[in-house]
Amino acid sequence: MAAPSLLNWRRVSSFTGPVPRARHGHRAVAIRELMIIFGGGNEGIADELHVYNTVTNQWFLPAVRGDIPPGCAAHGFVCDGTRILVFGGMVEYGRYSNELYELQASRWLWKKVKPHPPSSGSPPCPRLGHSFSLYGNKCYLFGGLANESEDSNNNVPRYLNDFYELELQHGSGVVGWSIPVTKGIVPSPRESHTAVIYCKRDSGSPKMYVFGGMCGARLDDLWQLDLETMSWSKPETKGTVPLPRSLHTASVIGNKMYVFGGWVPHKGENIETSPHDCEWRCTSSFSYLNLDTAEWTTLVSDSQEDKKNSRPRPRAGHCAVAIGTRLYFWSGRDGYKKALNSQVCCKDLWYLDTEKPPAPSQVQLIKATTNSFHVKWDEVPTVEGYLLQLNTDLPYQAASSDSSASPNMQGVRMDPHRQGSNSIIPNSISEIVNSVKSEHTAMKGTSVKNKPDLKASTDSNASSHSSLAANASNHNSCVVDMLRKNEGPHTSADIGVLSSCLDLRTVIPETSVSSTVSSAQTMVTQQTIKTESSSTNGAVVKDETSLTTFSTKAEVDETCALPATKISRVEAHAAMVPFSKETPSNPVAMVKAGERQWCDVGIFKNNTALVSQFYLLPKGKQSISKIGNADVPDYSLLKKQDLVPGTGYRFRVAAINGCGIGPFSKISEFKTCIPGFPGAPSAVRISKNVEGIHLSWEPPTSPSGNILEYSAYLAIRTAQIQDNPSQLVFMRIYCGLKTSCIVTAGQLANAHIDYTSRPAIVFRISAKNEKGYGPATQVRWLQGNNKKAPLN
Repeated sequence: MAAPSLLNWRRVSSFTGPVPRARHGHRAVAIRELMIIFGGGNEGIADELHVYNTVTNQWFLPAVRGDIPPGCAAHGFVCDGTRILVFGGMVEYGRYSNELYELQASRWLWKKVKPHPPSSGSPPCPRLGHSFSLYGNKCYLFGGLANESEDSNNNVPRYLNDFYELELQHGSGVVGWSIPVTKGIVPSPRESHTAVIYCKRDSGSPKMYVFGGMCGARLDDLWQLDLETMSWSKPETKGTVPLPRSLHTASVIGNKMYVFGGWVPHKGENIETSPHDCEWRCTSSFSYLNLDTAEWTTLVSDSQEDKKNSRPRPRAGHCAVAIGTRLYFWSGRDGYKKALNSQVCCKDLWYLDTEKPPAPSQVQLIKATTNSFHVKWDEVPTVEGYLLQLNTDLPYQAASSDSSASPNMQGVRMDPHRQGSNSIIPNSISEIVNSVKSEHTAMKGTSVKNKPDLKASTDSNASSHSSLAANASNHNSCVVDMLRKNEGPHTSADIGVLSSCLDLRTVIPETSVSSTVSSAQTMVTQQTIKTESSSTNGAVVKDETSLTTFSTKAEVDETCALPATKISRVEAHAAMVPFSKETPSNPVAMVKAGERQWCDVGIFKNNTALVSQFYLLPKGKQSISKIGNADVPDYSLLKKQDLVPGTGYRFRVAAINGCGIGPFSKISEFKTCIPGFPGAPSAVRISKNVEGIHLSWEPPTSPSGNILEYSAYLAIRTAQIQDNPSQLVFMRIYCGLKTSCIVTAGQLANAHIDYTSRPAIVFRISAKNEKGYGPATQVRWLQGNNKKAPLN
């Protein structure tokens, strides 16, 4: 974690949609990139469900239905996958609840659930300010505040320290309450405390940590409950314990519990001598507890003033949500106007990156030409940009530090026709932040053109397909071509059956999507077939890697939907390999320190890039500008160099957030196309028929002459693959002029199921012209998670 002085708070200043009114006592959870907020109060208790998309900066109100719960505040709110549970809270002044509601966020459907009471003892009484924590299939309820008076206008508070366990049914529904028998000294009664659950990765049992709260006076004690032995203990901690507080938040990221805000005693007050009479105030102090070492670290102390409004102002009763390694904070109250008898609530939304982002996936190829690459990599959640670098064995041109060498680089953007509109050339991270947010919003709302056929995204390699060409004329379907991963070019796409998935739409009304799929949807419904496609031509790569489903940005060329019974789901990914004999098998060995310098391609807002040039650092000089806590060259001072045909380039990428630049990805290697060879076949389709499956494709978009024939291959099972799954063995199943073929059930029975990512059968298709075979298109036909035979 960065030192306190280096914390990079960000206030979200530009967002769209219906912003919820400021409040306190609300609760929030995260589902993927969505922050879901319910309840709270300020001039009345709120009963709406609000959703904020942290990628698009968009607020929206989902159309909820079913047993919609009444508005409540200081309630329990937990998320289990895509269902949310709400328990208790204040429903009106002096009247508390002990009702339990379940929200299925995939359908925005509320349902009131009635758990069985404990076998011995009473179910939880109505309460507010309790903790409600989830681990596995159980929720743990501790403490809170009850009203002893039957008259809601006559509030007689009773602080609680009872402990309940709620068992959940898988997917939906609950079993019932139980009252576990615990050992050790039980924490004192309290409300408005926090409770988090943490389990060490390698060893240890899950433990619940209770911190602070209120019982007439604010508390600063820390308690631990071992959920396996049900033993309470009070761990000894190191470091400076945060001031006593209530109405704070505690969030776990990694092995740290981050505590922010709350009510704390005024400076100079002696809370030990007069705990009930002292004055209290809101705080913006920020600390974390290392749950492995039990050591507190202060990141922002109560004495630190913020004259520049560079971090959230003091508050209590706010909400905090962890999305990835980023913490979001919204609203809360920062005071009380006695004259007006009203709360003063914050209206702001902030986030903080708690650590540098992880390394992205390897760079993957979508398309190669003679002098450019279209590449992509898996998205990293909650980042503000990506630094893409390349390295080549070619001698670099002499670099100049004269800014006149790049006359088009005075602004922050590069020429979109040369380098792709995704590129940014920032002098500060704020330029990334501002452009990222606006671009994300624009991209999310873009619909993708629909086509009548299901298509696979393909990527290809442009080295000569010599071993295929030599055997093309005399191989039949029984001949095995040894196209190993380090010996043959191909591109890749995933094709598979769509399983049940969540439909969390930001702005699109709930309508039938059986015939079209829009990229503006956050997810698609279970009845829909999602396809993602991009045209290809030429490529080279090492180390086949699988790409997960595309994000909902408009990064695909075409989208369509067909009935699931006829066609399988298509997901593009660029799992590619070099075919060039001259490419060393270990790309990392080629880039040892001092051998070749890594050059920046640029900083990109999204996870795709069109690469036709890269930047050269001036000899003996580096012009540095700050990006977050990282140093990045000032691109306006650097000279650019074009890519060269028939040349291998090594790529790596790193993500950037408020803490700086994270580690780089593994190295991928691609080769620009050699003029004259045909491109890779595109628009691959797979459908089932009575004989097996029908495999079809479109001719290359750049045939470079007449196409003489196509070859299609199937990865087959061999003992060698079982010993080394990374070495695929392919059998030719088709050679001819037609752009389709039948793969029989008998051939599929010998297919190898590739488990390098999701289970899939692998095909490759390539085209031949007068000069020879060009790059192959690889398609992965997803088979689900079982090991049944294909077509089952």
